[in-house]
Amino acid sequence: MKTRNVPEDGFVINTKKTRSKYAKRRKKPKTLINIIFSQKTTIILLLLLQFVQIFIVFTILNDNYKYLSVLFSTLGIGVAIYIVNTDRNPAYKLAWIVPLLIFPVFTAILYLILTNQPYKRKVSDAYVQKNLDTRYLLPEDEELTKKVKTADPELYRLLRYLDDAAGFPAYGCDDVTYFPLGEDKFAAMLTEMRKAEKFIFMEYFIVDDGEMWGEILDILLEKAFAGVEVRLIVDGMGSQFTMPAKDIKAIEKAGGRVLIFNKFRPMISTIQNNRDHRKILVIDGNVGFTGGVNIADEYINRLIRFGHWKDTAIMIRGEAVWNLTMMIIQMWEVISHETTEYDRYRPTVPDKKPEAKGIIAPYSDTPLDSEKIGRMVYMTMINTAKEYVYITTPYFIPDNEILTSLELAAKSGIDVRIITPHIPDKWYIQCMTRSYYRELLNMGVKVYEYVPGFIHAKTCLADDKRAVVGTINFDYRSLYLHFEDAAFMQDTPCIPDIRRDLDDLFENKCHLITYKDIRELSFISRFASVILRIFAPML
Repeated sequence: MKTRNVPEDGFVINTKKTRSKYAKRRKKPKTLINIIFSQKTTIILLLLLQFVQIFIVFTILNDNYKYLSVLFSTLGIGVAIYIVNTDRNPAYKLAWIVPLLIFPVFTAILYLILTNQPYKRKVSDAYVQKNLDTRYLLPEDEELTKKVKTADPELYRLLRYLDDAAGFPAYGCDDVTYFPLGEDKFAAMLTEMRKAEKFIFMEYFIVDDGEMWGEILDILLEKAFAGVEVRLIVDGMGSQFTMPAKDIKAIEKAGGRVLIFNKFRPMISTIQNNRDHRKILVIDGNVGFTGGVNIADEYINRLIRFGHWKDTAIMIRGEAVWNLTMMIIQMWEVISHETTEYDRYRPTVPDKKPEAKGIIAPYSDTPLDSEKIGRMVYMTMINTAKEYVYITTPYFIPDNEILTSLELAAKSGIDVRIITPHIPDKWYIQCMTRSYYRELLNMGVKVYEYVPGFIHAKTCLADDKRAVVGTINFDYRSLYLHFEDAAFMQDTPCIPDIRRDLDDLFENKCHLITYKDIRELSFISRFASVILRIFAPML
């Protein structure tokens, strides 16, 4: 796809080093030998062997035993009927029905294995129960709710939903800082972490060895040795192969603690799909960070992988940080089976706090219950927009309901714009994302690609009034399979900053997609997108 040239001015890579032995680290390129004999390669091979074993066993049985063949065919039909009648998303059903038609026995057995797992039910029950047990710690601000109900019924309904369905209330808040780049967030992180006196809680999908992690680790060790409580949760897939084991030992030796969420094991299980995709940092209960930025050098452009890496984040101060703190504590207790003295970690709130104009509601979403919080918030943003709705996402693979909301908004005269990467981190995801371009253009939606590189920001802005910044992509993984978090904001002082950042992207750093661009896509790309889109809910 052809794009216009974009000036590189302003894309300065910070390569400043500190004296720390950890911060001096640079990520070393992996050799072929390292890759072949790595733990990751071993696990992938073992998973593939399980698939092959299931396929071979049931294919042999099906081909050689007449009665079993009839039994298995009946089983395949039964599974297909069951899938059609479930309450799952239609696209998810289609992703199973197609392979059922091609390999009925193998697919039927695989589906039954994946959907009947006691361990997943146990984890699901524990997490849902933990949210219920701790809900009393997150009480609704009745005065704020009453005021909003009178002044803005639309906002009231959304806040009511977040409180009832997700268990996270809204707060009056004017102290929110928006970071248009990962570098900006990282600098603020280091500053705030150095001020920590009581505790530092972190929960991240990716912790990757390198300069960024080295500087953070330096502070964590210093604070842990000084008696500050340090807790770190990392995802078992996102960080299992990238975070050095010696660093975990160093943190624990200093007095801190590290937990790994859902360790990735070489076994066929749907729980392997449920990753902790959240990115949360809380310091002393009074300062909290979230957004798209993981802990890896590419997120702050100290390592160039896919051109310039564009990401966003926010820093919250005050009462609303309690929601972020509780997200981490809930997850910690589910993993560790421990109990917490919750009051030790509450924010320090002044007796007389000034009345805030802005409202913020940090919330999380879990794949283990029936509520799709992130999806509902995005759809509400789209459906209630009066003038415009702007979206940035690295992965745009929406379900039918979100597409319908976008179509209704655009055809109703709302200025709907979506920014996706020009340089992808996963080629197959870009194939699927681009497969929606013609459909979106037909609806009247404006589609842009971020020309300098990869945009990883998950941002939604509407009417200079409402915004969401967090970890939630517009794809099946984020909306249905991952643990996610974000913050809904209305009238907070940072919203004009978000608008200025998006305007700069549209005007200076993005290419507006046209029908000509779509026609110039290669035949292979278009063909691949047709096939991949069928299986999008599983990718």
